[in-house]
Amino acid sequence: MGKFSRLFTAKDMTEGTPWKRIVEFSIPMLIGNIAQQFYNTADSIIVGKYVGDNALAAVGSASPILNLLLVLFVGISTGAGIMVSQYFGAKDREKLSHTIGVCITLTAIASVIIMVIGPLVTRPLLVFLNTPASIIDWCADYLIIYFVGIAGFAYYNILAGVLRGLGDSVSSLVFLLIATVLNVILDIWFVAGFNMGVAGVALATIIAQGVSAVLCIIKLLKMRNIFDLNLKMLKPNKEFSVKLIKLGLPSGFTQAIFSLAMIVVQSLTNSFGEMVIACNVIVMRVDGFAMMPNFTFGSAMTTFAGQNIGAKRMDRVNEGTKSGTKIAVAVSTTITILILAFGRPLMGVFTDTKELVDLSMHMMKILAVGYIAMAVTQSLSGVMRGAGDTMTPMWISLITTVILRVPVAYGIAYLTRSDLYPTGRPESTFISLLVSWTLGAVITTIFYKRGKWRQKGLVD
Repeated sequence: MGKFSRLFTAKDMTEGTPWKRIVEFSIPMLIGNIAQQFYNTADSIIVGKYVGDNALAAVGSASPILNLLLVLFVGISTGAGIMVSQYFGAKDREKLSHTIGVCITLTAIASVIIMVIGPLVTRPLLVFLNTPASIIDWCADYLIIYFVGIAGFAYYNILAGVLRGLGDSVSSLVFLLIATVLNVILDIWFVAGFNMGVAGVALATIIAQGVSAVLCIIKLLKMRNIFDLNLKMLKPNKEFSVKLIKLGLPSGFTQAIFSLAMIVVQSLTNSFGEMVIACNVIVMRVDGFAMMPNFTFGSAMTTFAGQNIGAKRMDRVNEGTKSGTKIAVAVSTTITILILAFGRPLMGVFTDTKELVDLSMHMMKILAVGYIAMAVTQSLSGVMRGAGDTMTPMWISLITTVILRVPVAYGIAYLTRSDLYPTGRPESTFISLLVSWTLGAVITTIFYKRGKWRQKGLVD
């Protein structure tokens, strides 16, 4: 097998220098996360430029609801990655095969649930969130189309998680790059060419995601030398389904907590008006890029820890955690500095409105230090998840997001009410996020050092 071909194969992370294995695995995934972010960013840029700031606000207001209803897939994907990495590290072909088969079946069931429930709850949720009348129809169109075509998103993310659990972060990258280019082309065609507005953006996204999902399925079908994929393995298996759900449910619940908090805070954001809503969209899009190294290294640490715990190499887990966290912090610090230095022209890509650019840059400066704190949180949480301890990160998320962030956001808004800001200063939502991230890093470090996650491995 040639050197190029080896890039697209499963990789054993139980051998070699730990930091090199982590970096080799992380680079393709980081590029992939950049491409993933372009899905949402391209949507925002194109609707902002071709339709207007209100359309930009509509896409952003739809995001918290979308995230809330996608928690099923987050749970399946996390559980899958942990089980696949540990069974692959332990060289247990049968359990690995059952795990992958159950993932495919559960994803189909979850997709049908979202396709039915999503369109039914969309408008009531938008009304509940006090979504401005000027953008509510656009928000509803965007969400309904996305939910009806959810299978592509679901299968890409879950099957890409399976590939990463096997140590192959390159294949999912290539498939995502293909889908990203297709998404941008379709965005421009549907929005600028056919004047489909926000609905065109949603349609372009689900088509592109469907293509990436099909490519993942084809890739897995070619990996029969590592696992078996047949009707027997696709049949729902109680043991593996329960294990996957037990591992994945806390991560899905964590995402649900985060999304519910975002929805509650989005209601506060909506009270500040369309300008602040649009500002929030721009900051969150740039935030997506700033967070990418953190989520990337978090996922890399999950796979690395999972494979090595499966192989009973705790010495490598300890060494990899130290070096991986240091690298994550260094990368996050560099990217944060770059965003602060070049943030203004970056914000200008989304809108031509100068006061909107100024407001967005002001909010980004508030968040800056928090990205470095999140590098620590994601890396150490990734190790704990890789070991099979998904409960601890869930509780930490519950404390920092619900018990801390929401009250802080509303408290600051209440205390800063004035004639100029009748519902409070808009900075309140961003300050609360910074406080939440910083405290999260402190609590995560404490629980990592306590070490109870070390007894959670699946492999006997």
